[in-house]
Amino acid sequence: MTLKDAKVGQTVTVSKLVGEGALRRRIMDMGITKGTQIYIRKVAPLGDPVEITVRGYELSIRKGDAECIEIQ
Repeated sequence: MTLKDAKVGQTVTVSKLVGEGALRRRIMDMGITKGTQIYIRKVAPLGDPVEITVRGYELSIRKGDAECIEIQ
């Protein structure tokens, strides 16, 4: 399951980052690493972007980037 599939109000844990190079580095620079807790705050009306809370701050992430984050 990926972050894109998570429902609003869920708290999930990152199990793996899929992707390579600059994309993977950018996701890690945002504080999203293996074992991090993520709370899904809201989803835009058309589904993109997704607003999440990571490490105590709010972050908006695109669906394409959310597909690269596997959760449990």
